[in-house]
This record gives sequence, C-alpha cells and structure tokens, in this order.
Amino acid sequence: MILLSPELRTALRANDRRHRAAGDGGQAESWNETHGSFDPLPVVKFFNPVGAATWLATELDEDGDTLFGLADLGFGTPELGCFSLSELAGIRLPYRLGIERDTGFATTHRISVWAEWARRAGSILWAETLLRRAAANELPSMGG
Repeated sequence: MILLSPELRTALRANDRRHRAAGDGGQAESWNETHGSFDPLPVVKFFNPVGAATWLATELDEDGDTLFGLADLGFGTPELGCFSLSELAGIRLPYRLGIERDTGFATTHRISVWAEWARRAGSILWAETLLRRAAANELPSMGG
C-alpha cells in the first residue's frame, strides 16, 4: 500500500507551511513550546497490523520524509515528535506485512487532545476508544 496519497501529502505539507508561518518552529518537550497556538487535526494514521504501534501525523517536512505527530511504539509512552515516512515504509513484519495507513481514519480532535488522552491512557489505541466513547456519550473531554 502507498502510505501517502497525493491528497494526504498536500494536507500534511500545508500544515507544515502553516506551522512555519506561525513562527513556532522547532521541537520541544511540551506542546506549547513546540507549537504554541498551532494545533492541527491529525491528517493520517499509520499502524502496525500485528502489533500496538500507531502514529498520527499532522505535518510533512519539505524533505518529503520527515513527519511530525504523535508516535506510540506500544510501550505505554506516546510522544510528540518526528518520524520518518521512509522508515515506516521499510518496516517488514511477519507474514510479509508492513505498516499500513488507516484509510477510514478521521477525527475532530486536535493533536494536543490526542497527545493528552494518549499519555493518560498509555496508548493511542486506548485514547481512540476513550475519545469515541466520550463523543458518543457527550461527556466533557480532557482539554477540549
């Protein structure tokens, strides 16, 4: 599977340009230090079909390979940061599988909300379940 369609690539690049235009560039430990007021929706979700690793990407650097977003390798510590599209595409899993893109992924939650819920829940997958339940029950969400 092609990990990024032209439409997704365009949306990710647009977010990167908006981030740079906002003057909030650079990576840091906290969301506010990293992005200030720039808080986009995740554009794409990648996952390991035989494991717990999950990535939500919001931006694609002009190099066409460096993504920014929320990464969860399945160890209970999801983190905001950069990851490589080519490295994701190069991962070989059992049964001749590779990292896949969730073609049905859509969200109304900003990346900062995903990061907060994933850190509290210990994974992006569990955060996704909790966010879906909160929306279905119209419960107040943590951080919006």
